[in-house]
Amino acid sequence: MSNAPSQQPLPRQIDPRKFAQQGVSLTGSIAISALSRVANAVQGRDGEVAVDLVFAVDEQKTRTLTGTADARVNVICQRCLDVMDLDLHCRLNLAMVWDEEDARQLPRNMDPWIVGEGTADLYEVIEDELLLALPIVAYHDSGCVEPSLFSAGEPVEEGEKPENNPFQVLEQLKGGSKN
Repeated sequence: MSNAPSQQPLPRQIDPRKFAQQGVSLTGSIAISALSRVANAVQGRDGEVAVDLVFAVDEQKTRTLTGTADARVNVICQRCLDVMDLDLHCRLNLAMVWDEEDARQLPRNMDPWIVGEGTADLYEVIEDELLLALPIVAYHDSGCVEPSLFSAGEPVEEGEKPENNPFQVLEQLKGGSKN
């Protein structure tokens, strides 16, 4: 979270398979400005993402990445159009696979992380999870807009016809209305 004291930055490029074999745990932070897609989706590039990750090999010999990522970002409320704080919390439960075919073989409770030989971009994985955690529509929990502003005026009775109908000219051109 942005209120927490700054943690050590996480490395961007890692060897995930080697980390899993060694059972590496990483705790640190990533600046939101380093995550370009997240920075473009929120208001402002300030703040950090607090990350806690564990690389491991499970009972089925699958290399895994589990952990959490937490951030406080600013977004635009879609009701009042003011900036508001939004807490993001992601749980990572990823299995490292070589390709799409291996990904199809995974249990439903694990998401695939397709990695090849050598290094992978850890920031990209965290960024993907944060983007998935962003709400489609963000708005304040409490009423930020006066409810009376949602009214469109007096309701029209079903039998009434509006006085100025923009389609009256078309009706006259067609030769009256059909019965």
